[in-house]
Amino acid sequence: MASFPSTQNSPLLTNGATEDKSYLEFPDIITLSELPKERGWLSEHVHQYRGFWYPTGILQGLGALQQQWFKPKPDSVLLASYPKSGTTWLKALLFAISNRTQFDFNTHPLLSSNPHELVPQLEAYAFKHLTNPTPNTCLMHSHLAFNSLPESNCKIVYIFRDPKDVLASCWYFVQKLRPKDLPFISLPEAFDQFTKGYSPFGPFWDHVMGYYKASLEYPKRVLFLKYEDLKKDPIFNAKRLAEFLGHPFSLEEESKGIVDRITELCSFEKLSNLEVNKDGTHTGFFIPTIANNIFFRQGKVGDSKNHLSEEMIEVLDEITKQKLGFDLMTTSVTPQQNDRGIKPDQNQSN
Repeated sequence: MASFPSTQNSPLLTNGATEDKSYLEFPDIITLSELPKERGWLSEHVHQYRGFWYPTGILQGLGALQQQWFKPKPDSVLLASYPKSGTTWLKALLFAISNRTQFDFNTHPLLSSNPHELVPQLEAYAFKHLTNPTPNTCLMHSHLAFNSLPESNCKIVYIFRDPKDVLASCWYFVQKLRPKDLPFISLPEAFDQFTKGYSPFGPFWDHVMGYYKASLEYPKRVLFLKYEDLKKDPIFNAKRLAEFLGHPFSLEEESKGIVDRITELCSFEKLSNLEVNKDGTHTGFFIPTIANNIFFRQGKVGDSKNHLSEEMIEVLDEITKQKLGFDLMTTSVTPQQNDRGIKPDQNQSN
Protein backbone atom coordinates (compact mmCIF):
# COMPACT_ATOMS: atom_id res chain seq x y z
CA MET A 1 0.00 0.00 0.00
CA ALA A 2 1.33 3.40 -0.88
CA SER A 3 2.40 5.70 1.89
CA PHE A 4 0.67 8.96 2.69
CA PRO A 5 1.70 11.78 0.38
CA SER A 6 4.94 13.22 1.66
CA THR A 7 5.27 16.75 2.89
CA GLN A 8 8.39 18.71 2.16
CA ASN A 9 11.26 17.83 4.43
CA SER A 10 11.31 19.87 7.59
CA PRO A 11 14.66 21.33 8.58
CA LEU A 12 16.19 20.77 11.97
CA LEU A 13 15.20 23.60 14.25
CA THR A 14 17.87 24.99 16.55
CA ASN A 15 18.48 28.01 18.69
CA GLY A 16 21.36 29.05 16.50
CA ALA A 17 24.96 28.02 15.91
CA THR A 18 26.01 24.72 17.46
CA GLU A 19 29.15 22.62 17.68
CA ASP A 20 27.17 19.35 17.71
CA LYS A 21 28.34 17.63 14.52
CA SER A 22 25.14 15.60 14.31
CA TYR A 23 23.43 18.73 13.07
CA LEU A 24 25.56 18.57 9.94
CA GLU A 25 23.47 15.57 8.91
CA PHE A 26 20.60 17.93 8.14
CA PRO A 27 20.61 19.74 4.80
CA ASP A 28 18.82 22.82 6.13
CA ILE A 29 18.78 24.54 9.49
CA ILE A 30 16.27 27.16 10.60
CA THR A 31 16.74 28.96 13.87
CA LEU A 32 13.86 29.03 16.32
CA SER A 33 14.05 32.81 16.30
CA GLU A 34 12.56 32.75 12.80
CA LEU A 35 9.35 31.12 14.05
CA PRO A 36 6.49 32.94 15.83
CA LYS A 37 6.45 32.05 19.51
CA GLU A 38 4.11 32.26 22.48
CA ARG A 39 4.31 31.36 26.13
CA GLY A 40 4.60 27.62 26.75
CA TRP A 41 2.89 25.60 29.44
CA LEU A 42 5.60 23.03 30.23
CA SER A 43 8.37 24.77 28.31
CA GLU A 44 9.36 28.40 28.09
CA HIS A 45 7.89 28.81 24.62
CA VAL A 46 5.82 27.14 21.95
CA HIS A 47 6.70 27.91 18.32
CA GLN A 48 4.37 28.01 15.33
CA TYR A 49 5.34 25.56 12.62
CA ARG A 50 3.08 24.63 9.69
CA GLY A 51 0.12 26.18 11.46
CA PHE A 52 0.60 24.44 14.82
CA TRP A 53 2.30 25.39 18.08
CA TYR A 54 4.99 23.04 19.34
CA PRO A 55 7.29 23.09 22.37
CA THR A 56 10.95 23.60 21.54
CA GLY A 57 12.05 20.02 22.26
CA ILE A 58 9.22 18.57 20.20
CA LEU A 59 10.39 20.59 17.20
CA GLN A 60 13.86 19.10 17.53
CA GLY A 61 12.39 15.60 17.36
CA LEU A 62 10.04 16.58 14.54
CA GLY A 63 13.02 17.83 12.53
CA ALA A 64 14.72 14.45 12.76
CA LEU A 65 11.55 12.60 11.78
CA GLN A 66 10.91 14.78 8.75
CA GLN A 67 14.38 14.06 7.34
CA GLN A 68 13.12 10.66 6.09
CA TRP A 69 14.96 8.94 8.91
CA PHE A 70 11.72 7.48 10.23
CA LYS A 71 11.79 3.74 9.47
CA PRO A 72 8.79 2.03 11.13
CA LYS A 73 8.15 -1.69 11.00
CA PRO A 74 5.78 -2.87 8.22
CA ASP A 75 2.95 -3.50 10.71
CA SER A 76 3.51 -0.41 12.86
CA VAL A 77 0.51 1.44 14.27
CA LEU A 78 0.55 5.07 15.33
CA LEU A 79 -1.80 6.29 18.06
CA ALA A 80 -2.50 10.00 17.61
CA SER A 81 -4.21 12.47 19.89
CA TYR A 82 -4.29 16.01 21.16
CA PRO A 83 -2.91 15.95 24.74
CA LYS A 84 -5.30 14.72 27.45
CA SER A 85 -7.83 13.29 25.01
CA GLY A 86 -7.69 9.71 26.28
CA THR A 87 -4.12 8.90 25.28
CA THR A 88 -3.27 6.71 28.28
CA TRP A 89 -6.44 4.64 27.84
CA LEU A 90 -5.93 4.22 24.10
CA LYS A 91 -2.30 3.15 24.63
CA ALA A 92 -3.42 0.48 27.09
CA LEU A 93 -6.23 -0.77 24.86
CA LEU A 94 -4.16 -1.01 21.71
CA PHE A 95 -1.25 -2.63 23.54
CA ALA A 96 -3.55 -5.24 25.07
CA ILE A 97 -5.42 -5.91 21.81
CA SER A 98 -2.26 -6.12 19.69
CA ASN A 99 -0.46 -8.43 22.13
CA ARG A 100 -3.39 -10.53 23.32
CA THR A 101 -1.80 -13.81 22.20
CA GLN A 102 1.55 -12.96 23.80
CA PHE A 103 0.59 -12.38 27.44
CA ASP A 104 -1.81 -13.85 29.95
CA PHE A 105 -3.92 -11.67 32.21
CA ASN A 106 -2.11 -12.73 35.40
CA THR A 107 1.34 -11.52 34.31
CA HIS A 108 0.36 -8.89 31.77
CA PRO A 109 2.85 -6.00 31.30
CA LEU A 110 0.06 -3.50 32.02
CA LEU A 111 -0.05 -4.84 35.57
CA SER A 112 3.52 -3.76 36.23
CA SER A 113 4.20 -0.96 33.72
CA ASN A 114 2.52 2.33 32.94
CA PRO A 115 1.04 2.46 29.40
CA HIS A 116 3.40 5.31 28.54
CA GLU A 117 6.38 3.03 29.19
CA LEU A 118 4.99 0.41 26.80
CA VAL A 119 4.01 2.77 23.96
CA PRO A 120 6.61 5.53 23.38
CA GLN A 121 5.81 9.01 22.14
CA LEU A 122 7.38 9.24 18.70
CA GLU A 123 8.49 12.88 18.63
CA ALA A 124 9.81 12.74 22.19
CA TYR A 125 11.80 9.59 21.41
CA ALA A 126 13.15 11.29 18.28
CA PHE A 127 14.30 14.26 20.38
CA LYS A 128 16.62 11.89 22.27
CA HIS A 129 17.68 9.95 19.17
CA LEU A 130 18.05 12.56 16.44
CA THR A 131 19.87 10.35 13.93
CA ASN A 132 17.88 7.19 14.67
CA PRO A 133 14.44 8.48 15.64
CA THR A 134 12.35 5.32 15.19
CA PRO A 135 11.40 3.39 18.36
CA ASN A 136 11.94 -0.36 18.19
CA THR A 137 8.25 -1.06 18.73
CA CYS A 138 5.21 -1.70 16.54
CA LEU A 139 3.06 0.65 18.60
CA MET A 140 3.93 4.33 18.82
CA HIS A 141 2.11 7.48 19.81
CA SER A 142 2.17 11.08 18.63
CA HIS A 143 0.63 14.43 19.57
CA LEU A 144 1.77 15.92 16.24
CA ALA A 145 -0.78 17.34 13.83
CA PHE A 146 -1.47 15.20 10.78
CA ASN A 147 0.37 17.58 8.46
CA SER A 148 3.49 17.30 10.62
CA LEU A 149 3.74 13.50 10.61
CA PRO A 150 6.66 11.93 8.74
CA GLU A 151 5.83 9.92 5.63
CA SER A 152 5.05 6.28 6.47
CA ASN A 153 2.78 3.31 5.86
CA CYS A 154 1.63 3.20 9.47
CA LYS A 155 -2.00 2.74 10.30
CA ILE A 156 -3.23 5.58 12.50
CA VAL A 157 -5.79 5.51 15.31
CA TYR A 158 -6.87 9.00 16.37
CA ILE A 159 -8.93 9.80 19.44
CA PHE A 160 -10.58 13.12 20.12
CA ARG A 161 -12.47 14.41 23.13
CA ASP A 162 -14.74 17.26 24.16
CA PRO A 163 -12.40 20.29 24.20
CA LYS A 164 -13.87 21.49 27.50
CA ASP A 165 -12.70 18.30 29.22
CA VAL A 166 -9.41 18.46 27.31
CA LEU A 167 -8.69 21.98 28.56
CA ALA A 168 -9.56 21.21 32.18
CA SER A 169 -7.51 18.01 32.14
CA CYS A 170 -4.55 19.70 30.43
CA TRP A 171 -4.50 22.51 32.97
CA TYR A 172 -4.44 20.19 35.98
CA PHE A 173 -1.83 18.00 34.31
CA VAL A 174 0.41 21.01 33.66
CA GLN A 175 0.24 22.06 37.31
CA LYS A 176 1.67 18.70 38.36
CA LEU A 177 4.44 18.63 35.76
CA ARG A 178 5.38 22.31 35.47
CA PRO A 179 9.08 22.92 36.19
CA LYS A 180 9.63 25.18 39.19
CA ASP A 181 11.50 27.72 37.10
CA LEU A 182 8.47 28.32 34.86
CA PRO A 183 5.84 30.86 35.98
CA PHE A 184 2.41 29.62 37.02
CA ILE A 185 -0.26 29.75 34.32
CA SER A 186 -3.77 30.35 35.57
CA LEU A 187 -6.82 28.58 34.18
CA PRO A 188 -8.14 31.83 32.59
CA GLU A 189 -4.72 32.33 30.94
CA ALA A 190 -4.73 28.75 29.66
CA PHE A 191 -8.29 29.21 28.41
CA ASP A 192 -7.26 32.35 26.52
CA GLN A 193 -4.37 30.59 24.77
CA PHE A 194 -6.45 27.48 24.06
CA THR A 195 -9.30 29.42 22.43
CA LYS A 196 -6.88 31.53 20.39
CA GLY A 197 -5.24 28.35 19.13
CA TYR A 198 -1.72 28.68 20.50
CA SER A 199 -1.79 26.20 23.32
CA PRO A 200 0.81 23.40 22.97
CA PHE A 201 0.02 21.30 19.86
CA GLY A 202 -2.89 23.60 19.03
CA PRO A 203 -5.08 24.83 17.53
CA PHE A 204 -7.13 21.98 19.02
CA TRP A 205 -9.88 22.17 16.39
CA ASP A 206 -7.47 22.16 13.45
CA HIS A 207 -5.70 19.19 15.04
CA VAL A 208 -8.98 17.25 15.14
CA MET A 209 -10.05 18.18 11.62
CA GLY A 210 -6.69 17.25 10.12
CA TYR A 211 -7.10 13.65 11.26
CA TYR A 212 -10.83 13.59 10.55
CA LYS A 213 -10.28 14.59 6.92
CA ALA A 214 -7.49 12.00 6.64
CA SER A 215 -9.91 9.33 7.90
CA LEU A 216 -12.27 10.25 5.06
CA GLU A 217 -9.56 10.12 2.41
CA TYR A 218 -7.81 7.02 3.79
CA PRO A 219 -10.51 5.08 5.69
CA LYS A 220 -8.45 1.87 5.74
CA ARG A 221 -5.45 3.72 7.11
CA VAL A 222 -6.89 6.19 9.63
CA LEU A 223 -9.47 5.32 12.30
CA PHE A 224 -11.20 8.27 13.95
CA LEU A 225 -12.53 7.60 17.48
CA LYS A 226 -14.47 9.73 19.92
CA TYR A 227 -13.53 9.45 23.61
CA GLU A 228 -17.14 9.74 24.72
CA ASP A 229 -18.16 6.85 22.44
CA LEU A 230 -15.32 4.75 23.82
CA LYS A 231 -16.53 5.43 27.36
CA LYS A 232 -20.12 4.59 26.41
CA ASP A 233 -19.33 1.25 24.77
CA PRO A 234 -15.73 0.08 25.33
CA ILE A 235 -16.43 -3.50 24.21
CA PHE A 236 -17.85 -2.46 20.84
CA ASN A 237 -14.96 -0.09 20.25
CA ALA A 238 -12.36 -2.66 21.32
CA LYS A 239 -13.75 -4.95 18.61
CA ARG A 240 -13.68 -2.06 16.16
CA LEU A 241 -10.01 -1.41 16.99
CA ALA A 242 -9.07 -5.07 16.54
CA GLU A 243 -10.82 -5.21 13.19
CA PHE A 244 -9.12 -2.02 12.02
CA LEU A 245 -5.73 -3.46 12.98
CA GLY A 246 -6.46 -6.49 10.82
CA HIS A 247 -6.73 -8.88 13.75
CA PRO A 248 -10.43 -9.11 14.65
CA PHE A 249 -11.47 -11.10 17.69
CA SER A 250 -12.43 -14.66 16.80
CA LEU A 251 -15.68 -16.23 17.92
CA GLU A 252 -13.63 -18.41 20.25
CA GLU A 253 -11.98 -15.35 21.82
CA GLU A 254 -15.35 -13.70 22.30
CA SER A 255 -16.85 -16.85 23.83
CA LYS A 256 -13.93 -17.03 26.26
CA GLY A 257 -14.56 -13.42 27.33
CA ILE A 258 -11.23 -12.09 25.99
CA VAL A 259 -12.78 -8.81 24.84
CA ASP A 260 -14.38 -8.25 28.25
CA ARG A 261 -11.14 -9.06 30.06
CA ILE A 262 -9.16 -6.65 27.89
CA THR A 263 -11.59 -3.78 28.43
CA GLU A 264 -11.61 -4.52 32.17
CA LEU A 265 -7.81 -4.63 32.34
CA CYS A 266 -7.59 -1.29 30.51
CA SER A 267 -10.39 0.45 32.40
CA PHE A 268 -9.68 3.62 34.37
CA GLU A 269 -10.73 1.90 37.58
CA LYS A 270 -8.33 -1.00 37.07
CA LEU A 271 -5.33 0.92 35.82
CA SER A 272 -5.58 3.76 38.33
CA ASN A 273 -5.68 1.34 41.26
CA LEU A 274 -2.63 -0.69 40.26
CA GLU A 275 0.36 -0.21 42.55
CA VAL A 276 2.57 0.79 39.62
CA ASN A 277 0.20 3.62 38.71
CA LYS A 278 -0.47 4.76 42.28
CA ASP A 279 3.09 4.93 43.55
CA GLY A 280 5.35 4.14 40.59
CA THR A 281 7.38 6.44 38.35
CA HIS A 282 8.98 6.23 34.93
CA THR A 283 11.68 8.12 33.08
CA GLY A 284 10.45 10.77 30.67
CA PHE A 285 12.17 12.16 27.60
CA PHE A 286 11.90 15.79 28.72
CA ILE A 287 11.35 15.33 32.47
CA PRO A 288 13.72 12.95 34.30
CA THR A 289 11.13 11.33 36.58
CA ILE A 290 7.37 11.29 36.05
CA ALA A 291 4.93 10.03 38.68
CA ASN A 292 2.56 7.56 37.03
CA ASN A 293 -0.44 8.75 39.03
CA ILE A 294 -0.57 12.09 37.22
CA PHE A 295 -2.05 10.29 34.21
CA PHE A 296 -5.10 9.23 36.23
CA ARG A 297 -7.13 12.19 37.49
CA GLN A 298 -10.84 11.64 36.78
CA GLY A 299 -11.36 9.95 33.41
CA LYS A 300 -14.94 11.22 33.37
CA VAL A 301 -17.08 12.71 30.63
CA GLY A 302 -18.25 16.23 31.38
CA ASP A 303 -16.08 16.84 34.47
CA SER A 304 -15.06 20.21 33.04
CA LYS A 305 -18.35 21.71 34.28
CA ASN A 306 -16.86 21.50 37.77
CA HIS A 307 -13.83 23.58 36.78
CA LEU A 308 -14.74 25.95 33.93
CA SER A 309 -17.01 28.96 34.25
CA GLU A 310 -20.31 29.08 32.38
CA GLU A 311 -18.86 31.71 30.08
CA MET A 312 -15.85 29.51 29.27
CA ILE A 313 -18.14 26.58 28.48
CA GLU A 314 -20.32 28.69 26.18
CA VAL A 315 -17.30 30.05 24.31
CA LEU A 316 -15.76 26.61 23.81
CA ASP A 317 -19.05 25.09 22.64
CA GLU A 318 -19.56 27.90 20.15
CA ILE A 319 -16.03 27.58 18.72
CA THR A 320 -16.49 23.81 18.44
CA LYS A 321 -19.72 24.17 16.48
CA GLN A 322 -18.13 26.72 14.17
CA LYS A 323 -14.87 24.84 13.62
CA LEU A 324 -16.11 21.25 13.52
CA GLY A 325 -19.59 21.82 12.14
CA PHE A 326 -21.42 19.50 14.54
CA ASP A 327 -22.55 19.22 18.15
CA LEU A 328 -19.78 17.28 19.86
CA MET A 329 -21.83 16.22 22.86
CA THR A 330 -24.81 14.76 20.98
CA THR A 331 -23.22 13.28 17.86
CA SER A 332 -21.33 10.02 17.45
CA VAL A 333 -19.07 9.98 14.42
CA THR A 334 -17.53 7.45 12.08
CA PRO A 335 -15.42 8.07 8.98
CA GLN A 336 -18.37 8.84 6.73
CA GLN A 337 -18.82 11.99 4.74
CA ASN A 338 -21.82 14.00 3.67
CA ASP A 339 -22.31 17.58 2.58
CA ARG A 340 -21.55 18.90 6.07
CA GLY A 341 -18.43 16.80 6.48
CA ILE A 342 -19.46 14.80 9.55
CA LYS A 343 -22.36 12.40 9.67
CA PRO A 344 -24.16 11.22 12.81
CA ASP A 345 -23.62 7.52 13.45
CA GLN A 346 -27.00 6.01 14.20
CA ASN A 347 -25.90 2.46 14.95
CA GLN A 348 -22.22 2.87 15.93
CA SER A 349 -20.99 0.60 13.16
CA ASN A 350 -18.49 1.00 10.35
